[in-house]
Amino acid sequence: MIKRMHVAVNCSDLEASLQFYRSFFGTEPTKVKDNYAKFELEDPALHFSLNVRPFEKKGVLNHLGFQVNNTEEVLVMGERLKEAGLLTIDEMGTTCCYAVQDKVWVYDPDGNAWEIFFTKEDSEFESAGDPRDMSLCCAPTPTPVTIEFGSLKK
Repeated sequence: MIKRMHVAVNCSDLEASLQFYRSFFGTEPTKVKDNYAKFELEDPALHFSLNVRPFEKKGVLNHLGFQVNNTEEVLVMGERLKEAGLLTIDEMGTTCCYAVQDKVWVYDPDGNAWEIFFTKEDSEFESAGDPRDMSLCCAPTPTPVTIEFGSLKK
């Protein structure tokens, strides 16, 4: 029986990543070493770890996210992230991945995108490259960004 999902991401600066993820998850890590940290969340059930390792910033990962129960939960989470000093990007009523969604986005210090989203209904179009809508996760050519904790620079 599955206990909890595990996600491990590489990071370039453990302290900056810990500062971000403490605020993002709203809790302290369960383990911190010189080149590793672990968060064990109960709700949602997630074992999330940070590994200080060299990596290509343009790897295969598109984004990470949490699905919530309704738009109000998206807004509450977005407000909590703003109050924590994390940049949020609102995409209310956007169409992406063949669904109409309300979502907010943040980026960790290494540029990993996280979305908090609620799916309102199915859609007939994906949106990737479609001028009707351009969600961050469906954009065909993402704009390069340089990340500094608490701010987003293009």
